[in-house]
Formats: sequence, C-alpha cells, structure tokens
Amino acid sequence: MTLMIGFPSRFAACASALALVLTTPALAEDLVIENVTLIDGTGQPNQTDMSVGVEDGRITFVTPTAVAPEVPGRHIDGSGRYLIPGLMDVHIHLKGARGGDGRRMVGVDRTNPQATPPPPAQVAADAATAHEAGLEALASYLYSGVTTVFDAGNVPEHILGLRAEERAGEILSPRIFATGNLVTYPGSHGSGMAIEIDDWSEDKPALLEYLKEQKPDIVKLTLDEHGWGTRPLISLLPLDLMQDIILEVNRHGIRTTAHTSSELRATEAIFAGVDSLAHPVIQGPITEEFAKLMGAKKTPMATTLTIGEGYSRLVEHPEFLDQPLYQASYSAEEIDKLKTETLPAWKERGWTWWMKLMTPVAQENMRMIDAAGGVIAIATDQTLGPAVHREMELLQAAGVPAARIVTIATLNGAKHLGKADELGSIEPGKLADMVLLSADPTVDINNAKQIVWVMKGGELIDEDKLPLAGGNFPLRREQR
Repeated sequence: MTLMIGFPSRFAACASALALVLTTPALAEDLVIENVTLIDGTGQPNQTDMSVGVEDGRITFVTPTAVAPEVPGRHIDGSGRYLIPGLMDVHIHLKGARGGDGRRMVGVDRTNPQATPPPPAQVAADAATAHEAGLEALASYLYSGVTTVFDAGNVPEHILGLRAEERAGEILSPRIFATGNLVTYPGSHGSGMAIEIDDWSEDKPALLEYLKEQKPDIVKLTLDEHGWGTRPLISLLPLDLMQDIILEVNRHGIRTTAHTSSELRATEAIFAGVDSLAHPVIQGPITEEFAKLMGAKKTPMATTLTIGEGYSRLVEHPEFLDQPLYQASYSAEEIDKLKTETLPAWKERGWTWWMKLMTPVAQENMRMIDAAGGVIAIATDQTLGPAVHREMELLQAAGVPAARIVTIATLNGAKHLGKADELGSIEPGKLADMVLLSADPTVDINNAKQIVWVMKGGELIDEDKLPLAGGNFPLRREQR
C-alpha cells in the first residue's frame, strides 16, 4: 500500500543542504565570555575562570582567562556564572498543526480523502493560526534554554515550513531538524501519518519521493505491535522490510530512528541497522544483557519519560503549571483548560495510571543504560520547551548524576542527531550555541532553569522579541 506525497515546490526549494542546516544568524557578534565556570558538555569536571571566544557564530577558543588572547569585540563578565552548551530535545511534536478541537489546521488530511475541503478563507485563517502557534512553541524552547530540537513526526506542511523559515533566519527559533511523515507498515503504529510500505519493489518509489520532497533530516520508522490507550495489538513492520528501508535511507546519507517500546523490538531495530531509538524500553525492566548491548553498540536512545509521566503529574500536581517556565510558555486560557477540562478527563483514563506505574521502570532502564556506557539523550515527546527540564528532573530522580545529565542533554543529543561534530559541546570550531546560568547544574539539575541568557549561533537571544504564549512575561534575565 502506497501513500504518495505531493507538496508545494517551496518545501523542496527551501529544504537546505547540510551547510545551510548549520548556518549562523546574521546578527551574531564577535564576543568573549570571561571569568566563567565552564561546563563544556563533554563530561569533564567544571573548569573555573575560563574564557570562551566567539567569532562569526562559532567558538574560536576555550582557555583560562589568565592566558586568553586579546581580541576585539564585546566582552561579557561571567563571574559567578556557569556556561553550558545549548540544551537539546531530540524528540518533540511541535504544536500548531491541529487546533484545540483536534481539527487539522494545515495541509490535506490524507487519512480522510473524502472530506470536503474547507473554503479558501478558512484554509488561510487556519494556516495563520497554526503558524502563530508554532512560533509561540518554538519561542518556549529558546526561553527554556533549548537551542536544538528534532521533530519526530508532524504534519509536513507545518513543520517543514517552519524548518525552512528557521534555516533562512526569518524566525526566532531553535535549530529545527525534522522527519515530516513517518515510514512504516500499513496498520502499524503511526501509520495514519506515515508513508506506508508493505511491498519493497512496489512501494520503494513512494519512499524515494518522500526523501526528495520532504528532505527529512532523520527518517523515523515504527516497530511496535502495540497501539495507544489500552495497547491493542496491531500490525508490525517486518524486519526484512525494515532493513531494506534503512539501507536505502542511509544510502541517501540520511539517518534513521525507530519507535520501539520493548527490549525485544529495540534489540531487533538495533540489529536491523537503525541509527537511533526514539524511546526508552517502557514495557518492562531491561536485562543486564540489553544494557551491555547498548553500552557496546552506542546506539543513542531518546529518554521520553515526561510523555508518560505527564498524565498523572497533571492530575496529581497541576500546580507545576504555575512555575515561571510554564506560565511563559502557555497562555492563561490554555492553563485554565488544562486544569479544568484536561485534568478530569485524564483522571478517568486507565492509560494515565498505567503510565504512572511504568515510568519508574523506564527511569531505571535509562539509568542502567547510562551506567553501562550507553548513549541516552534528553527527549520529551512533547510540544513545548519546559518539558526538557522535567525530563532532566526525572533522570536525576532515577539516580543519574546531575553532571552526567548535562552531557545527556547536550552532547548526547548531538550524537543522536549525527551532529556531534558541529553541536553539543563548547569546543573550538563548533557552533556557538550556549546558555549562561546563575547556579551550578552539576550540583542540582534544577539549576539549569536559572537562565541568564541563551545564545544560538553566536547571537544572544533577545527575550523582548520572543512571541511567548504567556504574553508580556516579565524578563528574568540580563539581556544587555
């Protein structure tokens, strides 16, 4: 069964080559951060009284301040502050493509081809609403210190349009990497938003068309016999077909990731050649053998703990929405709806309480894999920036040291994306994506919320210009 994709040509034209994926903002300035405590993302111990030079959006030197070269440009005093790489979320689903009532706001609903198209005026209004919601969500990531995201499945017209705008420097946004549509077997997990392949010779052209039109940064496959809710059994992507897809995608220089939720399927995906895993094992405790396999293979695994834990958290502790990051990232109307409508609905769902039981299992699985030398990377499977900080809190609660979590949220994220040569650590030659903090995150990962400023590609993000859904939220940082 083949789902052919047709997109406006501007997506193909605007989807940039690798060199443009990692472009630096036009407003980047040459500067030096001095006297700062450096936490470089590589796992090294904190380095005090350091200087970091930035020129043309890239890091030019990292050295003790006492021996730093004399260079022109702006000098920022980092005394008493902590400099970390920009945080990453390597599994999001950016909001905006669907309205609050679940109605699709952009693109053609291919799951319902018989539906009567809305009038042109409605199409234009919906697209504008979706775009605004997307910009607000992207602003929430920057506000939370996140400078890179990977959207692991979305309405292509929505996320690919925003990706094109980000790479052209037209919007305030973290770096966007995206998959667009998923790729899987008919009737399998996520097939409603996927390129469906069940016969390689017949359906390979659809895959090639998808690669050409959407230019995914990473192709996401699904290998899971369970659906949502009560976890009904569904069709499963055959492994020989999965291998064919992976080989073809890799032949085009594109990485793959796989949705799995059990040790068995994760193991199968690894040996099928997948480049990363989109979720932890959540169906049950992992074996020591699997932890050792992850340590040996170094296949990056996204953490995505908050997506399950978030249901019971809202029901039992809705006061988290009163925290500053959430107040800035949600509108007052959205927060009210979450507390008055979503909360009682989730309270009655069996899924909410099953996920509450299984989240500690997934937490321990993540801790074991990290301890075995595996590569786990911060990811939330959510739609807004503050979730990154909850994800890190859950790892710390599982016993992962805070200093390790900094690396998991930065360099490991870059490894997950295949971009560790450009992103993820504060080293000469890399892009200058950094966050300055007023407290030490290696003592308590909650200190990663104590943000002074955020830098992307050498540009200090001006909070005054962030279109946060919370409106004119009081600035809490030094901007000038």
